[in-house]
Amino acid sequence: MLSVGHHGGVRVFLCLEPMDMRRSFDGLAAAAEHVMRQDPLSGHLFVFRGRRGDRVKILYWARDGYALWYKRLEAGVVKFPAGSGTSIEVSGAELACILEGLDLAQARRSKRYARTESEVIV
Repeated sequence: MLSVGHHGGVRVFLCLEPMDMRRSFDGLAAAAEHVMRQDPLSGHLFVFRGRRGDRVKILYWARDGYALWYKRLEAGVVKFPAGSGTSIEVSGAELACILEGLDLAQARRSKRYARTESEVIV
């Protein structure tokens, strides 16, 4: 089972550059390494979107080989949040929202407690 989030589990990276959806395991792993500047063998999720925005692929390393999840929308597009550079990191909850069709640019986040480095007891 994957524990997706920022708290010690699997991290989620969105590729901000549109990707050729004909790419499969090795092509997407190369994009994770060379475009996103991440280690494709890390076990993290690498999310790619096609140029039209109606297709999404998620690549991850599953202990002994790559796994690939693929979705094609019948209507609408998947909207990634804006960012600078070639990739952006999001939480597992944010990925779920994106895949459900929510536009994160329109969402508002309520204030939450976040532990600071000075509060960590060593």
